[in-house]
Amino acid sequence: MTPSNLSSVRALLFDTFGTVSDWRGSITRMGEEVARTKGITDVNWDAFARSWRAGYRPGMARVQSGARPWTRVDVIHRERLDVILENFGIAHEFSEAERVSMNLFWHRLDPWPDSIPGLLQLKKKFLIAPLSNGSLMLLSSMAKRAGLPWDFIFSSDMFKAYKRDASVYLGAIDFLGLQPHEIMMVAAHNDDLQAARSQGMKTAYINRPYEYGSDQDRDFEASDTWDIIADTILDIANTLDCSPHKS
Repeated sequence: MTPSNLSSVRALLFDTFGTVSDWRGSITRMGEEVARTKGITDVNWDAFARSWRAGYRPGMARVQSGARPWTRVDVIHRERLDVILENFGIAHEFSEAERVSMNLFWHRLDPWPDSIPGLLQLKKKFLIAPLSNGSLMLLSSMAKRAGLPWDFIFSSDMFKAYKRDASVYLGAIDFLGLQPHEIMMVAAHNDDLQAARSQGMKTAYINRPYEYGSDQDRDFEASDTWDIIADTILDIANTLDCSPHKS
């Protein structure tokens, strides 16, 4: 049975990058595929993926600080791409059209193996959606391609703010018209859950200790007593009494 302290939960909102999707493995695989077609043989695409992602937080920070007006994450990704193509010595290999296409790698991320089975189980009983810093087109395209069974999408575009800004969580609560304790934030990042809990939301931590590979320096385990601590989305579904045998 569902734990009594979670019996009021009606909706689960998910962080996407790293929690639902394997961005590092996906970017690495797509980079290697492009490299094969172009005959590029001297790039470590796992390092490329990690370097690309390393521009994500600094890019958002400029927006969050007010140093830059609202800017979609797709623009931040593209600006970082131009930098790392130079850093890896392959900028001359890619035309403008190819860079535009390459930037869409983030729209085609693969989910972790447990994501879709777990989400399908949860969907039987709860409303499920991303609450993500991704753009609306990014999240929609990723869901369409991968078959992520969202009921709806909460994108940073809707709030013109990035997590961990309180307005993102408060905005989602307002859109749903639910009480904060009726909504559970699910993430592989402790600070995301801290921000959600501060607004009264329930919390579920998923351990993804290999998200960043050799660059991982945090989120190796739960840092607080979250409402659920799990290794997979399937574990969360089982904790919330959404077994595959339930109708």
